[in-house]
Amino acid sequence: MDVAKKRRPAEIARGLFLLAHPGPVFFHIVAVTLCTFVAAWPHFAWSRMALLIAAHTAMQLAIAILNDYCDREQDKGSKKPKPIPLGLIHAHEALILGILFIALMLLLLWPLNGMALLISLLYLALGLSYNLGLKATPLSGIVFALFIPLIPIYAFAGMDHLPLWLLWLIPVAAVLGITLNLANSLPDLEEDRQQGVHTLAVALGVTGTFVACPLLLLLSMLLIGLLASTHVVPAQPWLLIPTLLIALAALGALPLLSGPHRPISSRKRYFYALVMICLLLAAGWLIGALI
Repeated sequence: MDVAKKRRPAEIARGLFLLAHPGPVFFHIVAVTLCTFVAAWPHFAWSRMALLIAAHTAMQLAIAILNDYCDREQDKGSKKPKPIPLGLIHAHEALILGILFIALMLLLLWPLNGMALLISLLYLALGLSYNLGLKATPLSGIVFALFIPLIPIYAFAGMDHLPLWLLWLIPVAAVLGITLNLANSLPDLEEDRQQGVHTLAVALGVTGTFVACPLLLLLSMLLIGLLASTHVVPAQPWLLIPTLLIALAALGALPLLSGPHRPISSRKRYFYALVMICLLLAAGWLIGALI
């Protein structure tokens, strides 16, 4: 209680850092930045690109912060350092900060087109529904399957450039979204099961989740290869083939990082490795399709 009553500036700063979920938010920023640069190629409208990236960053921070606000009661029994139960950040402060970031997102999107705003509001609605209860159900995987395709569509829409072939990205990105949802759930799987949280990963179990993640990733690679080989989404083979080979090699190395019988602490590395493979696949495919 002392920490909650008297907080030093360093404690508040640590609380804000934890509240922002820096790891996942950082990877989302990398993804939207990558997609924005690809969408703008070869004519970079820097001010528009900055607004797109900043608005998405504000939205991700809002979702992350409000996630901790919604989970504040459940997090009291968590073993992980959570800023609200630790008293580093008060619940009402997190709520206000989350709302402020939503307002900032809307302000940054105001000069852009209506499609970018509409997609962002849809993404925000999915994020808030995830926070308010869907994350504790098997539907969490469906939310991620919708999350991930919206990022490139948002970037291309914001740059006033929506090629028809982008629609084929949706099924591939949806598979990657489910993969990331499962991998993200792995570090907390046992704790979620004990607390009665029925995520998709809990339904599959530890072994099932470790089996599903590489299989889904392999499925996304097969879809990309099929779309390219049939010229539905033509891509430069000199870029796409090395991308797929590197991703396949990285996929084969995943068991070295973690597994069902490895320490739980190793699962976070496994998740970050999967994120990097997904970013590599997205970058190689999108760039190869555009140049």
